Amino acid sequence: QVQLVESGGGLVQAGGSLRLSCAASGFTFSSYSMGWFRQTPGKEREFVAAISASGGTTYYTDSVKGRFTISRDIAKNTVYLQMNNLKPEDTALYYCARKNIRYDLRDYVQSRSYAYWGQGTQVTVSS
Repeated sequence: QVQLVESGGGLVQAGGSLRLSCAASGFTFSSYSMGWFRQTPGKEREFVAAISASGGTTYYTDSVKGRFTISRDIAKNTVYLQMNNLKPEDTALYYCARKNIRYDLRDYVQSRSYAYWGQGTQVTVSS
């Protein structure tokens, strides 16, 4: 079955960096676009970044552009989120997700267009 397992979260000071990883299994990793979302208590899940199946196309929410980088390693079945210059407002539970249709990146900001989700990894940025 499809599994997505995030890791790499933690506590960091403002201005610091973290790299999140999402290990995927149970499907053909190279056929699906992937996304990262985040959520804080009482708020809806928010789109952060997405990457196409080939890795050649990426998208970011405006608040992380220039600070976060999404990438994928096909050989390792893993998608990454490199987060630099972290800010307290980046504090959230971060989830990776797999798109619901092969080779598709439409509606990448919509959580409903992702079929599978990991359990999340907590990122806390102190000021």
